[in-house]
Formats: sequence, structure tokens, C-alpha cells
Amino acid sequence: MKSLKIGFIGSGFIANFIAKAMIQVRHCELSAIYARSRADQLADYARTNGLGDPVVTRSIPEMVKTCDAIAILSPNNTRLEIMQEISDAVNEGADLTGVICEKPLGRTVAESKQMVQLADTAGLKTAYFENMLFMNAINNALEQLQPQMETMGGLMIARSTEEHAGPHSSWFWDPRSQGGGAMSDMGCHSVAVCRHMLTPAGKDPLFLRPVSMQCDMSLLKWGQPKYRQQLLDRFGVNYKKSPAEDFATGIVAFENPETGQIVKGQFTDSWMFDKQGLRLSMDGLGPGYAMEVNTLISPSEIFIGDEAAASVADSEAALEKSTSTKGLLAVQPNEADLYGYATEMRDAVDAFLSGRDATLPWKYGLDITYLVQAAYLSAERGQTIDLKDPSIREYLDGYTSKIAQGKGAEVLF
Repeated sequence: MKSLKIGFIGSGFIANFIAKAMIQVRHCELSAIYARSRADQLADYARTNGLGDPVVTRSIPEMVKTCDAIAILSPNNTRLEIMQEISDAVNEGADLTGVICEKPLGRTVAESKQMVQLADTAGLKTAYFENMLFMNAINNALEQLQPQMETMGGLMIARSTEEHAGPHSSWFWDPRSQGGGAMSDMGCHSVAVCRHMLTPAGKDPLFLRPVSMQCDMSLLKWGQPKYRQQLLDRFGVNYKKSPAEDFATGIVAFENPETGQIVKGQFTDSWMFDKQGLRLSMDGLGPGYAMEVNTLISPSEIFIGDEAAASVADSEAALEKSTSTKGLLAVQPNEADLYGYATEMRDAVDAFLSGRDATLPWKYGLDITYLVQAAYLSAERGQTIDLKDPSIREYLDGYTSKIAQGKGAEVLF
């Protein structure tokens, strides 16, 4: 079977995580890496781990000559310009099958719409990388509960929480570059996971119709003077002048268009979780049954005492976003698989080799952008947003939140 040659635009944290996932996926190789910081290190990792012999390129027209698909894994504020170059190269004759975009598809609805239009114009197949919808821990539980859902009815409420101590990179802390704060960064995960858990088996990922969004956002830890100074010293980001939310929570309601049943997703996301590291917590409640996932419940754990902790160089060796090098530590032996990265890559590779869109095409990513931006609008207005109102969709088409504009002080302080 043919191997799908994939080029990476981006060589930072997420690119390295996806490269780890690719080791577990057949029929794909990393053929090119755009010449950004740490590109050479990622290329060495690929060669060492049998992912191919990628070339480090300095232009997109050069990259498309070596690839069947391109994965856009660069900072959020660079993606639209990159996609324009990819579309131009294909329209000028480059032979490219598909394009991948890591979540979010765009910082605003307008950006996401442009991404979809550029892919359509170029005739490219698309894959929106939302890894959590591919987590086996979630999907195996849903499959196990399928007889109960058929007999008793589907889940009535889904809850999803993602928390850690904060992003790795300076651009992620900057609301103008990133598109917001914890809601833009992680809320897109949580809203999508809730929708996925509530969607009946066998239905399209966009089957449920959004009904309403209510959201509250706050700046709790990183707005305090001590921690604002830490951000300024470490990342050069001024949260006194242009802050983003470090906490967001809300409820999104959906309607089953076949039955009229209303179901709800409750989400909470924060950059204040100073415990073991990244925690993903999901649960669902149905009539007479329930499910729960917690990624900090590990099959392995280790203990490191104070004296031995001095020899530990990397606190994240055991768990992503780990904040400690001593004490009782959770260990996840295969985070790339646990969080769904390997399965989402397998889905994209199989889809592109078959000449079709992935399970989550970019139109799905566009709809998630609508929901995330509706959350920002709800928080700004202090009211529930009616997503059935066509004028709201029209308003969101041109909406940029105050936080994403760098005016977060007006709504967070």
C-alpha cells in the first residue's frame, strides 16, 4: 500500500507530539519540515525513529514537491497566510491531496471561513485535528454503553474539563496571536468533546443543532501582580495591558433534529491547575447509566524524594504539563495514544489515501469556531446567546472578541 508523505509546517510542541503519534501509524512518513525553529531537531527525531528522511524546506512551493499532504501546526496567527500559499501552489499545478490543520481552524469565524474556502478552491481534502474526539478511553466507553443508549435513551448531559498550569510558548499567552485565552486554547476541545459524547452513534459529527451558549470567563491567577510579572519576565507578555482569560466555564445546549430532545454540554477550562500536570476529565450521564474518564488515573506511578529530585532534568518526561519533579507522580506510558493523536492521524492517513475527507473535515472545525466565539460573546455580554437566531450567526461572522483584540482589560478587570 502507498505511504502518505506528510509535510509539517511547525516544529514546536504539537508537531513533536504528532510525530510521536506517527510512529504508531502505518502507511505514512514525515517527508518535509518547514524551516522554523527546531526543525532540524524534529528532522533528526524522524530519522532516528523510522518516520522517513525529511528535508527541511524554506518555502511552501518547495515543500509541496515532496508531499502528498501538509499539516499546518504553526502558531494560530500564521495559519491563514500559510493556507493561502498552499492554495496558490496547488492552483498553480502542485500535486497535493490534502491538508491538515491543528485546532483551532481560525482565531475568528471569518478566518475559519477563509480556511475552508481556500481548501475548497484548491480541491483539497481536509482533516481538522481535534485529538480528543479520537480518545479510545471515550469511544470505548461509548461503545460499551451502546445497548443501554438504545434501550434507555442517549446521554442527557456531557461534561468536559481540561486544565493545566499554562501554555509552553509566548505566542500562546498573547491573546492577539492565539485568539484568546483558555477558552480558545482548550475550550474548543471541551465543547467538541461534549458534542461528540452527546451525538447518537452513527450520526454525522455535526448532527446535533446548537441551541444556546452561556459562558463566564475570568482572570484569576495570572492577573495577580506576582504572576503577571512572571509572564512578563518569562514570555514578554503583558497581562496588565492585554490579558486573556485563564478560566472559562459554560453550558452549550444542542437539539436532536429527529426527536427534538435537548441535551447539554458543560465545559470548564483553566490555566491554573498546579497539580500533577495536564488533566482531562470527561463524564456523561444517561438514564440509568454513566461514564467517566480521567487521564490522571494512570496504570503507573513513581515516587521521587527530595534528594533524588535534583537529578531530574525534565518534569514532563512522565506527563505533559507536569509541574513537579518529586513526590508521587502519575506516569502515562503512551500519551500520544491516550489523548487520541495516534488515532486521529490514522484516520487522516486512511482518508487521504482513499481520496476523501477525514472524519472531521474543516467544515467541522468552522462550526466549532462558531461555538467558541459564541462563548466569548456570551461572556462579554453577560447573557445566554441564542444560537437559533440567524442574526447571531451573521454577527459572529464579523466578530472578534475584545480579549482577542488585546482589550481584555475592559472585560476581565
